[in-house]
Amino acid sequence: MSALAKNYNRRKIAFIKGKGSFLYATNGKKYLDFVQGIAVNSLGHANPYLIKAMHKQANKVWHVSNAFMIPEGEKLAKRLTQKTFADNVIFQNSGAEATEAAIKVARRYFYSKGKPYKNRILCIRNSFHGRTIAAIFASGSRKMTEGFGPKVPGFDHIRFRDFKPRFPNIKDKIKNNTAAIMVETVLGEGGIKKIPDKCLKYLRKICNKKKILLILDEVQCGIGRSGKFFAFEYSGVKPDIVPIAKGIGGGFPVGAVLMNKKVASAMVPGTHGSTFGGNPLAMSVGNAVLDKIFKKGFLKNIKKISKYFHNELNKIKNDYPKLIKEVRGVGLLIGLQLFYDQKKFIQKLQDNNFLTIRAGENVVRILPPLNVKKSEVDLALKIIRKVCREF
Repeated sequence: MSALAKNYNRRKIAFIKGKGSFLYATNGKKYLDFVQGIAVNSLGHANPYLIKAMHKQANKVWHVSNAFMIPEGEKLAKRLTQKTFADNVIFQNSGAEATEAAIKVARRYFYSKGKPYKNRILCIRNSFHGRTIAAIFASGSRKMTEGFGPKVPGFDHIRFRDFKPRFPNIKDKIKNNTAAIMVETVLGEGGIKKIPDKCLKYLRKICNKKKILLILDEVQCGIGRSGKFFAFEYSGVKPDIVPIAKGIGGGFPVGAVLMNKKVASAMVPGTHGSTFGGNPLAMSVGNAVLDKIFKKGFLKNIKKISKYFHNELNKIKNDYPKLIKEVRGVGLLIGLQLFYDQKKFIQKLQDNNFLTIRAGENVVRILPPLNVKKSEVDLALKIIRKVCREF
């Protein structure tokens, strides 16, 4: 009998080791892992470069405190700002914490401008921004908020179907007390739905017009997963605030909120903090991840292999049009939307030694490491086609 609480419906499988795109289970089987900790292990399991960086730092210092300068964090922050829209960074431990920090930054900005009444955030209903008490109410999902009342105030919602070129209903939702619009560039848990570039451009335009902030949540779709460092780069827009996590640590807990100079100016000493956020060990691993992602040709290869993957998946879809409704996503953030509940399909894939995970709208989520090999993609395609044939 497990002493763990039953807040997870865990699969009856455990692993003893991993290597690259593969996991080795206690049952003796080898699995192709295209879950990768839900888009966390950006460079696969037991990456030698990350292990070396971790061991090197572990022999120096693991943790001090943000009461002191942390050179490894200074370095990581500088690299992130040099490659992105951001001017400043606050490090956290997870995506939920990064989202919470983003909300605080937006509210504090208007407070610093003498407008404390501007404190509401406009979000997409049934999106996903984490599991903290504020983040679940930001997501607006009844499934996540049920039993966790009273309702946390400060959030308003629009529906994804409202996302049209001119956002016909969004203007009515922006009030005098609206501080920001916060959306996932690609909705992950919500079904791997990419917000069209023209919609992101319109969001930026309306935020400029209404003088409010644009927060783009790139916790799952950022750090190279789309084929660009950030998925919003395809649209050409520049957000004000971006929470990140998952892939930046390559499996080690790292989160951050990135900000432009305008909003960062409101975060004076004492406005936010984190005991473990930005610790030397985490920062060293984050820098090692960036070494690989910023390496010449790395992002280009993601675009190349993901284009091949998407094209081949669409061929399977065309061969099984009554089973697969749509191939979704961008880069190596991929979703197969089925016409019916995806649970049995995911189990069949696992029975064939291929690990995937669900998302909303009957979507099978496929998240290979960013350095996945073509032979591994071909193996995944072979198994998917086999399972489709069996169905």
